[in-house]
Amino acid sequence: MQRPGKGKTPRRPGPKKASNTERDPVGVYCRIRPLGSEDEECCVEMISSTTIQLHAPDGLKANRNGEYKETQYSFKKVFGINTTQLELFEDVAKPLVEDLIHCKNGLLFTYGVTGSGKTFTMTGSPGEGGLLPRSLDMIFNSIGPFQAKRFVFKPDDKNGMEIQSQVDALLERQKRDSQQAVPKTPSSRQKPDPEFADMISPDEACKSENVDEDGCYGVFVSYIEIYNNYIYDLLEDAPYDPIRPKWLGGSTPVRSNEPPQSKILREDQNHNMYVAGCTEVEVKSTEEAFEVFWKGQKKRRIANTQLNRESSRSHSVFTIKLAQAPLDADGDHILQDKNQVNVSQLCLVDLAGSERTNRTRAEGSRLREAGNINQSLMTLRTCIEVLRENQMCGTNKMVPYRDSKVTHLFKNYFDGEGKVRMIVCVNPNADDYEETVLVMRFAEMTQEVEVARPVDRPICGLAPGRRHRNQAFRDELSRRLEERGGPSNAVDDRVLMTQLIESLPDLPTCELVDPADDQTLPRMIEVLERRHQIRQMMTEQFNKTANTVKSMLQQFDSQLSAKDYFLHDQQSKLNEKDKVILSQKTEIERLEKKSKTLEYKIDILQKTTDMYEQDKRALQQELQTREHRLQSELSERKRMEQRMQGAVTDTRLKWEKECERRVNAKQLEMQNKLWVKDEKLKQLKAIVTESSSGGSAPTERPEKPERPSRERDRNIQQKRSPSPSPLPGDVFKTRSGGQAVQFTDIETLKQVCPLAPSRKRRSGSAEGPAEGEDIENRAPAASTNSSHGYQKRRKP
Repeated sequence: MQRPGKGKTPRRPGPKKASNTERDPVGVYCRIRPLGSEDEECCVEMISSTTIQLHAPDGLKANRNGEYKETQYSFKKVFGINTTQLELFEDVAKPLVEDLIHCKNGLLFTYGVTGSGKTFTMTGSPGEGGLLPRSLDMIFNSIGPFQAKRFVFKPDDKNGMEIQSQVDALLERQKRDSQQAVPKTPSSRQKPDPEFADMISPDEACKSENVDEDGCYGVFVSYIEIYNNYIYDLLEDAPYDPIRPKWLGGSTPVRSNEPPQSKILREDQNHNMYVAGCTEVEVKSTEEAFEVFWKGQKKRRIANTQLNRESSRSHSVFTIKLAQAPLDADGDHILQDKNQVNVSQLCLVDLAGSERTNRTRAEGSRLREAGNINQSLMTLRTCIEVLRENQMCGTNKMVPYRDSKVTHLFKNYFDGEGKVRMIVCVNPNADDYEETVLVMRFAEMTQEVEVARPVDRPICGLAPGRRHRNQAFRDELSRRLEERGGPSNAVDDRVLMTQLIESLPDLPTCELVDPADDQTLPRMIEVLERRHQIRQMMTEQFNKTANTVKSMLQQFDSQLSAKDYFLHDQQSKLNEKDKVILSQKTEIERLEKKSKTLEYKIDILQKTTDMYEQDKRALQQELQTREHRLQSELSERKRMEQRMQGAVTDTRLKWEKECERRVNAKQLEMQNKLWVKDEKLKQLKAIVTESSSGGSAPTERPEKPERPSRERDRNIQQKRSPSPSPLPGDVFKTRSGGQAVQFTDIETLKQVCPLAPSRKRRSGSAEGPAEGEDIENRAPAASTNSSHGYQKRRKP
């Protein structure tokens, strides 16, 4: 056989699972162990066969102010303290063994706090065998008569099985017998180990009734442990004891053997995980399987802690692998076809218990072991949480199987490769209340996870009952041979020869003591003649039988030639149909490829159309948004223009009135100044005229010019304005439609006594009134000369 070149191993596509696959929830059971002593406080109460209730201890209630209340948890079934190992096995493990015989996988693991009875539930004790020995016993009780000879099934080191011929299996057996020719120690055979002796009484033996009798079976077991997140094979022939190394002088310990190498996980062609290089031992009986199990159990790491005298420091996985293959059409030998071999396995897992270091007082390596144990259990909880979230919420989060070897090894079971069942072991001691609450929450969450139901394996197309017909044929052949006086076993030639010799007449004594003896020789001649006659008769019978067999063989040959011709004719027709089918398959593949190409193009065009539609909708929405924004801006602009126009109009009117007022005020001020100057000039003229005339009679005083007053301006303003205001100011309209008054002048009235002229006037200065004197107040006084009198100053 030519080996292929090195390269990437081709992967077989995994089995396609139907979308409507039925699912079953993970079966979670609860087992309550008895209390260690009667004076211990109990915090767990069994309410019914499916419900338990947790009571918070009294001390915890006092410390937490009654925060913890009585809580109830439901399971598929609850086993109380009086439950026997047989009852537990029949309800939990027996259905998994039935599925194992029917080519379905199963996973059973125990979970709980340290010291809660997990190892006892899985392994048991003498007289009270646990789930593991009872499962092995049921398997061998069911398939015992149908087991294949040793080495007919052979592991291929890739998580599969090969079928060897009878000759190769015989050579393998002879090779093993020659290697085991060295005598073992007497104690290994004469004294069975008391740890697994008499674990199961004959009255408690179980058996499966639905076993396929037309198949041959082979049982293989393996035993590994996961210690500090490393996988070790417990069945390797290189034992290593790290606690008791040998000392060969000096201060440096020397170990007798190299430490075992850790194993790695790999994925087979069906995408199932397995431990590469793990030892798989073929066993033929329950006792042999017990012996192999205990060989690995002695190597398992256990230690003494404050909570458990024999605390498991690692997770142990005992795998029972059942290989089965159908018999050929004659029902005599195994069908030599690897594709017809079905391999199923049952994994029995004893998880190490979770623990708190403040209670176990672990230090050093024990502390590191406890940390790794808790970390792996935390990863298991995380995987269960993500699985539940994906199934309940429809999410597609990645399940972190690879974070721990335990979850990575069994991820196929949670993906639908077999049934999953869990036994939650509970210690009712009140000291473990808080840890028990966490265990209950995890169990409650696990029950919500659903696993796809495993599908049935395909059934062989050969007619059933082949083994029974073959056995009936052999019994009939033996009966006929017995009727003919022949051997019951036609296979053994030595027995046949012995019976033929015994059927001949006995030879008489041939000793001649007297020359005249005439009886011995005739008697010998007579016996020999009788023997010759019998031999001739046997020869004739053999020839007749040989001729009959020869004629039958010729008839069989003719029938065989006719059948060969018929088969050849049918084969030619079948070849023609195969060619037609092949051409049709080729055409179908071509059309499928074309269809896939067109579907791909349609998908691309659809995606492009969707993109353009989305862009179009986005642009339309943006355009509408901008139009709305533009309309709002335009309306706002119009409102602002109107507001500004109103403000500009109001401001213009306001400033026009203000300018007119200021112009009028300035004009009035200039007129007042001009009048003051004219007044001064007239007074100066009057003084000059008086001084020049001397003592002449006073002349008539010229008419005094009228001082410009604001009354005239107001009259003018009132004539200009359509609605004269009676108030001293300007009236204008406001923005809201009302009217407002703006005062344009302030008048100050002062009373001047005419009989007391000012000092400046008595001084006789010709410069007129003093600077800063109020002319407006003096002007009316001069105008009222007739009432008060006007006194002229005369020069002395």
